[in-house]
Amino acid sequence: MNKVMVINGPNLNLLGTREPEMYGSNTLEQINDSMNRLASSLDMELTFYQSDIEGEIIDQLHKAGRDCDGVIINPAGYSHTSVAILDAIKSISIPVVEVHLSNIYKREEFRRKSITGSGALGVISGFGKTGYHLAMRALRERFDEK
Repeated sequence: MNKVMVINGPNLNLLGTREPEMYGSNTLEQINDSMNRLASSLDMELTFYQSDIEGEIIDQLHKAGRDCDGVIINPAGYSHTSVAILDAIKSISIPVVEVHLSNIYKREEFRRKSITGSGALGVISGFGKTGYHLAMRALRERFDEK
C-alpha cells in the first residue's frame, strides 16, 4: 500500500463557506472523505494536513519525504509567492502533484503563475474536488511504473 500525504494550504479549512461560486460547496472534510473512499480502490493510505502557516507546510513536506511515497498539495495562495515551499518540494525525492480547485488561468493575473508548480510532477487546475481524485490516479500510475 502506497502512503500519500495530502497537504492543503491557507484558507482551505474555510471551503464550503468561502466563495462557493469559486471553490464549490464542498467542505475540506467532504473532499477528504471522497478521497478516502477512492484511496482503498487505488491501494493508497492517505494522511491529511491543512495549515495557514508556510513553515508548517514545509515541515510536512520534509516529513512526507521521509515517510511517504507521494504528495498531493494545494498550496493555495502560497502557490504564487512561496519560493520556500518550492524549495521544499524540490528537496524531497518523491512525486508531488499540485492541485487547485479553481482554474488559475481564468483568475487574476497574479494567480496565473504557480511558483510551486514548477517543482511538481504535474499541476491539476480547475476541476474542483475532482482534481484531487485525478492527482490520486496520476500518482497511482506513477507508482505502478516503478
